[in-house]
Amino acid sequence: MKITETCILEDRGIIYIEGPDAKKFLQNIVTNNLDFVSDNRSIYSSILTPQGKYLFDFILIKHKKGYLIDCEKNELENLIKTFKLYKLRSKIEILNLSNEFTVAVISYEKFNEIFTSTLKKVWEKTKHIPNENDRIGWTVKFREDSVVLDPRNRKLGARLISNLEKLYLSLKKLDLKIVDRSFYYKESFDLGIVQNNSSKLKDKIFGIENNLEELNALDFKKGCYVGQENTSRIKLRSKLKRRLLPIKLVKGRINANEVIKFKNFEVGRILIDQPYPFAIIKLTNPNIVNFLNENLQCISGTVKIFTPEWLKL
Repeated sequence: MKITETCILEDRGIIYIEGPDAKKFLQNIVTNNLDFVSDNRSIYSSILTPQGKYLFDFILIKHKKGYLIDCEKNELENLIKTFKLYKLRSKIEILNLSNEFTVAVISYEKFNEIFTSTLKKVWEKTKHIPNENDRIGWTVKFREDSVVLDPRNRKLGARLISNLEKLYLSLKKLDLKIVDRSFYYKESFDLGIVQNNSSKLKDKIFGIENNLEELNALDFKKGCYVGQENTSRIKLRSKLKRRLLPIKLVKGRINANEVIKFKNFEVGRILIDQPYPFAIIKLTNPNIVNFLNENLQCISGTVKIFTPEWLKL
């Protein structure tokens, strides 16, 4: 996305969790560490099943006395139900603010412009100016709204979390032209990062197979959280034998749950088909290096796997 462009992610929802137990409540269930979250830092995180399987992922932002959660809108109600399941006696309030707040994406270069303009305030608050490599998840204010450099990968740009009434004036002040969000999601797919139809991954793969470690959503040093035991076991015992990887259609068509084969070997299964397909791929038997650049067969189509530059296999 160009420095002069923005897109509005109307398919994202916003949940707000506040109350005296908000931090403790989230710390006990999400995969990342709430100690890293502040007015100047946001995180990417996830909720897993007790067995360590993927359920939800989201960006978590400090807001006033609580936390904003930027999630896929079609999973918002299910995520709220999960929060309520774990709430028990926690003194928190869970609010759906999707009718009040929205998410707009800006380029990394535009974020740096905003960041540079706030350096004095950043120094006064933190006595620290992060260098370019330390800015992942860095959060600044523009007209009192949070602007978050994406905690997963800075090439995804930054997210402006804004009140609907202020959004268009903010975009005008930033001299940004609104473009279709499909451009942003195509860039995300080319980076190998899932942002659409994540519900098709639910309870089918382990969170660590979903590349959550490389995308900065897992903290192995924090205390316990839901699914932590299996996640740590896979990590410590080097048991990771599958990865979620993007695939490109060479010819024909593909459908979710189709098996992918190389010669006579089953090497994976399509989990997300359209518009941005991903598959769970075996790393051994045969070793992935033997078929990484080969044409692979599905029931009614031919695909190729590609590996993101940020992922080492």
